[in-house]
Amino acid sequence: MMSPGKRLIAVTIAALAMGIATVDAQAPGKQPKALLELFTSQGCSSCPPADALVIELAKDPDLIALTLPVTYWDYLGWKDTLGKDSFAKRQKFYAKARGDGQVYTPQVVVNGSGHLVGSDKDEIQKTIRQLAPSGFPVRIGLEEKSGNLEIKLTPSGLASERAAGVWVLPTTRLASVPVTRGENQGKTLSYANVVRGMVRVGDWDGKETTITAPLSATQAPEADGYVVIVQTDQPGKYGMMPGPILGAARGKTAP
Repeated sequence: MMSPGKRLIAVTIAALAMGIATVDAQAPGKQPKALLELFTSQGCSSCPPADALVIELAKDPDLIALTLPVTYWDYLGWKDTLGKDSFAKRQKFYAKARGDGQVYTPQVVVNGSGHLVGSDKDEIQKTIRQLAPSGFPVRIGLEEKSGNLEIKLTPSGLASERAAGVWVLPTTRLASVPVTRGENQGKTLSYANVVRGMVRVGDWDGKETTITAPLSATQAPEADGYVVIVQTDQPGKYGMMPGPILGAARGKTAP
């Protein structure tokens, strides 16, 4: 009941036209090719296969796969223990920015541009090939020192003319939740790279630069790692909305 009824891939050509970046195997300080955001819910009976797939995809060194639990299915009998209203808002803003109004679970958004059913591995891989054949147009370098996080941004080509924000997302590498009510009653659900918050630490003008943020921006209750993204701001009827993601990097994981 929580499927859109058809698979829809929205490809934002502008994200591809901004240039390409050389990528290395994913590790702290290394560059992935794509970032996946899974919008999911513990109250969604069709979500567990997508949750499991994201755990699998998170092992791919070329990807950063994130889980953003939403809250709009809480009324079905189980309140999502990881869910945040801000994630539901982000998902809705993506739909408004694309103009298609498609909001559902499980939904994967690729690089802030394409969306599809989160349990469809073949279509996810196809979308990645379409949107990110060679990686992001912005390379991100991360260094922690003296209580700060230094974020070095290097565009692969000409400076971007689009406004972009620099965000830090504290994450939990793996979370497991026993569900005692609702559509997934009796199941223990596991999630990879659960986002615990989003902190905007600066703006990017499209040129090579270094942004310094307090290391506290990487921290949140139960977080054991973090991801940094550069994402364009897209003006719309409801204010500034998230646009294509230009770069992403994974920070250090707590021991």
